[in-house]
Amino acid sequence: MVISTTAQENVIYDDLFLYEDVEKLYLSPSEGNELLIIDRGNGRTEVQEKKAQIEGLRPTKRVCGVLGLINLLGGSYLVLAAHRLYVGIINGQVVWKLAGATLMPLQHQRALTAKQQNQNDTYLSMVQKILDTPYFYFSYSYDLTHTLQRLHSMPPAFHQRFVWNGFLLENFNNAGINRFALPLLLGFVSINQASLNNSSFNWIIVTRRSVQRAGTRLFCRGIDDNGHVANFVETEQIVEFNGDKVSFVQTRGSMPFYWHQTPNLRYKPPPEMIPGKDHMTSCIKHFDQQLSFYGRQVCVNLVDQKRAEGELEKTFRILITQMNNPQVRYEAFDFHKECKGMKYQRANILIDRLAQDLEQFSVFHLRSDGVLLSVQNGVFRTNCIDCLDRTNVIQSMFARRSLNDTFVKLGLLRSGNKFENVSPSFEGVFKNVWADNADLISKQYSGTGALKTDFTRTGKRTKNGLVKDGANSLARYYLTTLVMVLGRFDAIDLFLGSYKVKSGEGSLSPSPLEYAKGWRYGTFPSILLFAIAMFFASALFPTEYDTENLLFLLFWGTMVGVTTMGIFRYGVEFVDWPKLNPLKRDFQQNI
Repeated sequence: MVISTTAQENVIYDDLFLYEDVEKLYLSPSEGNELLIIDRGNGRTEVQEKKAQIEGLRPTKRVCGVLGLINLLGGSYLVLAAHRLYVGIINGQVVWKLAGATLMPLQHQRALTAKQQNQNDTYLSMVQKILDTPYFYFSYSYDLTHTLQRLHSMPPAFHQRFVWNGFLLENFNNAGINRFALPLLLGFVSINQASLNNSSFNWIIVTRRSVQRAGTRLFCRGIDDNGHVANFVETEQIVEFNGDKVSFVQTRGSMPFYWHQTPNLRYKPPPEMIPGKDHMTSCIKHFDQQLSFYGRQVCVNLVDQKRAEGELEKTFRILITQMNNPQVRYEAFDFHKECKGMKYQRANILIDRLAQDLEQFSVFHLRSDGVLLSVQNGVFRTNCIDCLDRTNVIQSMFARRSLNDTFVKLGLLRSGNKFENVSPSFEGVFKNVWADNADLISKQYSGTGALKTDFTRTGKRTKNGLVKDGANSLARYYLTTLVMVLGRFDAIDLFLGSYKVKSGEGSLSPSPLEYAKGWRYGTFPSILLFAIAMFFASALFPTEYDTENLLFLLFWGTMVGVTTMGIFRYGVEFVDWPKLNPLKRDFQQNI
């Protein structure tokens, strides 16, 4: 869906009353003479001038936005923004965080079997799970999906790469309906008022997660045939001072070729190339897109340069070399090797090495009188394996270097000074916001907070930080491998329209939710639990030990070991795989 954002048309209604009768739903703005009418039978939407359509009806709900429609087994559901939290102001416009959403059935629920009812409840919980993801952001009068530079240079339309409810809004494409359709951005927004040398300014971070090749950790890696990569995220740093606006943009995304990490109960499955794929064609597609959006690319690859990660690093380097595009440059930095022993300050070696590129990329700078002083003509595209922890550390360091340069240009700092030496209070804000950014982006992809945020928050690695990283790593292992981040991959597929629920599913046609596990899935864990119970019973209950007791201990101990080995040997079968999209199951079978 392409939504206009021109002039007054971009002011979306922010306070709506819901009315309903047997045939239609009506959404009436508290201010305005328009009425959104939704047919309860077929979901058709139209906008009419408010006259006598709701005369005699009482409002049943008051909501702060319309997020779209989705079809499930029980029929069509209207998705409404029920609650919001104030975030701050960008470019004079208010930004909000979604704090609660509700799903309302259009029709009386279709006749479903008990099995279908359970499946429909599962689909409803999936949609709600996505809506509860921390965090969705929106504005009624500002286009959060674009950087300041794109807003200044491109035709007014929301950037579909970053509209997370675009599929839900497909029914909302009639003339005049734009003011009722509220686009959602998934990512992170932090708006801060600060001061340097007694001068006040706004410092803002806007992080945008792409809907293209969206998924979760381990299950979604590399590139697809359209040139879209997993975990692609755009982060914009904005400074507003005395009417001037300065923007600096960075990107992150999975290495742009075909590779995977097979979830198989191992703590860290080795990443591998996918054979038989045309890596170069998709890689070229990816960078053609990136060059059109951002200009020059410096690809900062932070993965290890040995063992399995080293093979991926070598592939990336060879692809960039063979592509032979002067607008795309490759820069490898073995983060773990260079910063081992918790010496994360050594990452400045990389930042210093790329200082000239940072200067050449410049920033978008729009003066208060409307004069465009500069544009950003390139970005750092940073990645590690997950594009989370190491990536965020390096991006925060690029942002720091750019911000100091910006403060000098705006006259907030003298040349040669750094804000970390002038304002300890803003230094604390900067560190915490970038650490919060890391945590939120990590939760959206892996289910847990980021690693290494103690360095981002404090400027040094700490023992407490290592302990926290250990806990988060174990949580990632559990959530990603054993419970598939609580079904979030399937929920993403459903919410984005990658999977569409079929009419009659679960009765006339099989339901993907009934995907059966192999015989080992139930048998091996049962044997393991029984063997553990018998081992402890043999060890604790006898008052004295004889040869027979020791043989029992040996037998049941062996059974525990053999069964555990069997579970890890067939580990792929014990992983909770995505169920909705058959391609995900093909991925499981083919690797």
